[in-house]
Amino acid sequence: MILSMKPERQQPSQTPAKYAQCNVPKQTRTPTKYGVYPSLRSRVVIVTGGASGIGERMVEAFAEQGSRVVFLDIQSEPAERLARKIKKRHLEEPYFVQCDLTDTAALRASIEQIISKFTTVDVLVNNAGNDARHTVDEVTSEYWDQAIAANLKHQFFAAQAVIPAMKRARRGSIVNMSSISWIIPSTRLPVYVTAKAGIVGMTRTLAHELGADNIRVNCVLPGAILTERQKQLWFTKEYEAEVLRNQALKRMIVPEEVARLVLFLAADDSSAITSQSCVIDAGWV
Repeated sequence: MILSMKPERQQPSQTPAKYAQCNVPKQTRTPTKYGVYPSLRSRVVIVTGGASGIGERMVEAFAEQGSRVVFLDIQSEPAERLARKIKKRHLEEPYFVQCDLTDTAALRASIEQIISKFTTVDVLVNNAGNDARHTVDEVTSEYWDQAIAANLKHQFFAAQAVIPAMKRARRGSIVNMSSISWIIPSTRLPVYVTAKAGIVGMTRTLAHELGADNIRVNCVLPGAILTERQKQLWFTKEYEAEVLRNQALKRMIVPEEVARLVLFLAADDSSAITSQSCVIDAGWV
């Protein structure tokens, strides 16, 4: 999911070359070959920004595990299309809640609605974000607030909203999506990079705040992930060459691979893992 940030940023002046063949391993296209986590069956899982990109694959992956999946997104058309697609696979249809996550009151109300329907929340995946390109000179006070709201603020308040239910259950897993962008570091993304660094700090403090209640909090730091948005807006042969030059593994990473890491952190198989930053970048950092 890409959260909107008003006013809309202009697209890059040069349109990237049409995406063509890329070095993507065939095994990443067959998710049924990978791990099954019995502890995730029937667990209530919330994924923010689940209508597209990495979030879309997470919704599918949890549905494949037999979880009761709820996903929040501002985009209703792709979200409803995804729900129908999963239902056609004879999996339990995910429950979609339309929500602008930058509206904290609406976010809280949406999570209250989910808890009222499902009685609990076992897993929260804070996935939504917006990686719109911007330069230092372009950033205004208003844009700063919008970008932080789109990439950091909602993660804290979503976690705050599910914590009471997790405390009642005496268990829970929260997975926050950060990025390697602040480690590399990246350019033309200063506010986004700042937010992604902040997610790591937030993860660590929440893990220690909530550990006594058996609630685990971890974050995932993806590298260059080949989503449809990346293909359409940023992906060029020059960018691909830069990525492959920096990575130890000389091929692109796809959303399925990120989803598999998130499944592990959500499942009881990782029951002793908390306060960790898990990098998935093919060896860039």
